[in-house]
Amino acid sequence: MLSLDLNASPLHIAYAQVDKKGNLNSFGEITLSEIINKDRNQIKQILWEKAHQIIELAKEKGKAIAIEKLNRVNKGQRGDGKGKLRKRLHHWIYKGLTDKIKALARREGIEVAEVAPAYTSVIGELKYCPIYNITKDIAGAYVIGRRALGLKEKIPKNYKEILQDKEFLTYSLERLKDMYEEIKARYDKETNKYKRKAIKRELLSIRKWSILISQSLKSEPERVLEPLEGTSFGTHYHLWQVLKVALVISLLGKLFIRDFSLLRRVVISKDWKGVASQVSSLSAWAGVQSVVNQRFGIF
Repeated sequence: MLSLDLNASPLHIAYAQVDKKGNLNSFGEITLSEIINKDRNQIKQILWEKAHQIIELAKEKGKAIAIEKLNRVNKGQRGDGKGKLRKRLHHWIYKGLTDKIKALARREGIEVAEVAPAYTSVIGELKYCPIYNITKDIAGAYVIGRRALGLKEKIPKNYKEILQDKEFLTYSLERLKDMYEEIKARYDKETNKYKRKAIKRELLSIRKWSILISQSLKSEPERVLEPLEGTSFGTHYHLWQVLKVALVISLLGKLFIRDFSLLRRVVISKDWKGVASQVSSLSAWAGVQSVVNQRFGIF
């Protein structure tokens, strides 16, 4: 199976070659940066070229193709405080590219499987990025391929166990509270009304995530792994959502992140305290560098 994960930021196609047993055999990326600042006809031509490149790769590997079934991509709206991201998404034509891939695949007799997109990125970044040291986009492509083969994604044993660790959940909740206060201070200082809207959405998200962790913390240990009252998640996806909040947002301290290598210590040895210490050290070093740069004019 040649599985594809199409991404707008950065603009590229991540692909993974997955064998029948669900193993990752090879992977790579195809850039789409050429479509930036091109007119509609030029973009169309470039997308056809990329579609041909993908079909040739599938023929070379002798594989069917797997993609996500997405009807539309949210490109944001004016005044949302995310002008740079909207500009990039403006160039992103997901359906235009997938339609071309499917058209060429039919012509060549190559099967195209479309799978549900739910949590492919989250599962990829938490489960496979740390283990294989691959990018989140390639990991997402890998999950898409496994899903197309009908394989289920089990949550790693050590991940399940830390979800029942009250000390870890308490730490996660405190980290979210600290993050909320930091972002709230930034919100109070911001004068641009559009940027304030974007920051406010971050605050609302952190409040929602805090409720998620609080509910897990109040549950009995054996019930943390069951659906929580008041959530819209099924058991399986709910757990991945809690893990995303606890491991990435709380433990790593990032709203958006591309490097998940630190989580290797958690998935292999459950050493979340070691990761917390390392993150703290890295943050302190970044702060020192910032002060030095400002003082001596280093940019």
